[in-house]
Amino acid sequence: MAEPSTVARPYAEAAFRLADAAGTLATWSEMLGILAAVGDDERVRAAVSDPKLSDAKVAGIFIAILSGRLSAEAENFVRVLAENGRLALLPEIRAQFEALKNEREGVVEAEVQTAFELTEAQVADLVQRLEKKTGRKVKARVQLDKTLIGGIRVILGDKVIDGSARAQLGALETALKA
Repeated sequence: MAEPSTVARPYAEAAFRLADAAGTLATWSEMLGILAAVGDDERVRAAVSDPKLSDAKVAGIFIAILSGRLSAEAENFVRVLAENGRLALLPEIRAQFEALKNEREGVVEAEVQTAFELTEAQVADLVQRLEKKTGRKVKARVQLDKTLIGGIRVILGDKVIDGSARAQLGALETALKA
């Protein structure tokens, strides 16, 4: 069976092409976000997996819940996903759409893990340094992780910058064992 990311890719790319051509990337990003949130609801997941409900009814549930918040194209997108049994992939479709959108806009997402709360000034300084290092605009998501002991760890795509005390202690331990 194919990986969910592989199955979701053509849908994310189709939504991206449609949104990009219409100049509505931000609107589609928001719509996919709310669709993914609706799809995560336990009651909606139960309805999606109910074999007694037709594809049209399942799509109708999504469209009714989000009445007035979806464009005609987005409603058609929901119908296509329902017909192909792909509504459960909405979170992955959204994630891939966001990656394509960020690539187009020259944005890289940074996951910043820190042992202690950072002030807004510290986050702004870190973002500025990361933008200078990457040459791209950086959107930072800051998470508290007490297991780091001290310092920060930054994940930029497939790159990890680990300046945590835990990493330094691990390196010291390895050096002492050698």
